[in-house]
Amino acid sequence: MRRWILPLAAAMIAACGGGQRNRDEGAFPVVDTMRNGWASLFDGRTLTGWHDYQQAPGVTTGWTVDNGTIRTDGNAADLVSDEQYGSFDLELEWKVAPGANSGIFYWANEGTDHIYENAPEMQVLDNAGAPDGKSPLTAAGSLYDLYPAPISAAKPAGEWNTVRIVVRGAKVEQWLNDQKVVDVNFDSKEMRDRIAASKFKDWLTFGKSHRGHIGLQSHGGTVWFRNIRIKDKDSE
Repeated sequence: MRRWILPLAAAMIAACGGGQRNRDEGAFPVVDTMRNGWASLFDGRTLTGWHDYQQAPGVTTGWTVDNGTIRTDGNAADLVSDEQYGSFDLELEWKVAPGANSGIFYWANEGTDHIYENAPEMQVLDNAGAPDGKSPLTAAGSLYDLYPAPISAAKPAGEWNTVRIVVRGAKVEQWLNDQKVVDVNFDSKEMRDRIAASKFKDWLTFGKSHRGHIGLQSHGGTVWFRNIRIKDKDSE
């Protein structure tokens, strides 16, 4: 074998991110993030592409990169993507410390004092250790306070959960650990009636944008996110 072949092979492996090892450590292999329109929202090393809600790009107070994950200990502003999305596929993983509470927002418009006043939230939670885990309407995976998710769908604190959020116009699917837990249409009468009967009724822009930032909530306790990637369907 010629001597140059081994260095070349090693370089090719490194360029692809080392295969499955990178996914386990919190960064999708390059071949995954670039294929079929998928783009990584987290490079596993920096918070580039994110900012605190209503702050300038690059301002990420209270959020850290911890061993290939995005981490918050619950005492930070909510974090949002610099880019905005309408129709998209979003995939990520999360785990929580005992008792922790967080969420994943979409369509955030930064036009209200708090992100939850305009953006729908997929709940992130330790169901066994947090009060919200007692009700399917506020359990992990739910469209918070609007559509329930089975309490059994989430894994215990300390274990990684997989998320997929699929948005096509006003239609949204939320998946938790390969189980579809929410399937809704934000333009439907049923959704309008649910919002009107909820705490969101007085927030006139809630769920109306149908385009906006992806958000990660810092609400209480330690939470980790990793392997965050998105496919922008509006650009197809």
